[in-house]
Amino acid sequence: MLYIGLMSGTSLDGVDGALVDFSDDGSVRSLGDAYIAFPASLRADLMALQSAGQNEIEREALAANQLVRHYADCVAMLLSNAGIVADAVAAIGAHGQTIRHRPELGFTRQLNNPALLAELTGIDVIADLRSRDVAAGGQGAPLVPAFHQAIFNLPGHTRVLANIGGISNISVLHADGTVTGYDTGPGNALMDGWTLRHLGQPYDANGAWAATGNVLPALLADLLNDPYFDLPAPKSTGRDLFHADWLQGKLANHPGAQAADVQATLTQLTAASLAHAIARDGAQAETVYVCGGGAQNASLMAALAGQLPGMAVESTQALGVAPSQVEALAFAWLAWRFTQRKPGNLPAVTGAAGLRVLGALYPR
Repeated sequence: MLYIGLMSGTSLDGVDGALVDFSDDGSVRSLGDAYIAFPASLRADLMALQSAGQNEIEREALAANQLVRHYADCVAMLLSNAGIVADAVAAIGAHGQTIRHRPELGFTRQLNNPALLAELTGIDVIADLRSRDVAAGGQGAPLVPAFHQAIFNLPGHTRVLANIGGISNISVLHADGTVTGYDTGPGNALMDGWTLRHLGQPYDANGAWAATGNVLPALLADLLNDPYFDLPAPKSTGRDLFHADWLQGKLANHPGAQAADVQATLTQLTAASLAHAIARDGAQAETVYVCGGGAQNASLMAALAGQLPGMAVESTQALGVAPSQVEALAFAWLAWRFTQRKPGNLPAVTGAAGLRVLGALYPR
């Protein structure tokens, strides 16, 4: 019952992989993790495909092939580190790279070439994990709340899981056993883009640059004025909305803003939009557990704690799972669910018409 999960998110930084052992009762045991960073050229290609451009079909296909070769390298690293052969793995859950997410138009697009991944690894691949939920009238995102419920739920207690990748989302595991969740807004994407533009670095390591700036209250208010933040759930978003041009449109009303102050304000935007959602839907929780790259940003974690007085803010390491592994583990779990012909979505979260088995099989 060994599975591999591969996740490359909206931060566009690389692929996280997890090798997982599932028992018949659904309990999870991680056997190892790996990370492969994307080269700058691939990150640039993936970023360019986030918006319309010339020759998109060919550029998408070529970028997918590059992406999958990095996926295959991640799989090889996982197997080598664990001393396990490919034949021992039942399937790979490969999310792909989201380049468009428009559920309101009936589609979501994850760049991938699962046939090539199956060829390179000699392992069955489960891919296209969001489309069935969208076909059933759902958002196709977030999908991780079902996994969060499976491994982090504590009966009789409300827990909040906050995943901060390029985009942020929450899972609220309510004390009565119900689950709610949705994308709350920007995570690292705007901060990363601003850091790349001004420092030439892919991200603000530990939030050190943001810590040198001051939050600009008027700019923060403008950023938080976007209608998305007050939309009712179910809802999901991505770079289709929160991108560099969106930020520039807001900055046009604040000439002379210093770059470090903008970074501090973007950090506060992520914290404030998350805190608003948590206060609205998870106020009974004593602790917010953070996963994703944002858990490594001390400035962001402090800002989130400051927005949630009376709640503890910790990483999922406190629950025994490294924050960098959670999403890769989730897509291994979704692959396991597919092979068991069990649903992987939560209609209460995505808005789909019902429970659905998610994914498509590409045999080895």
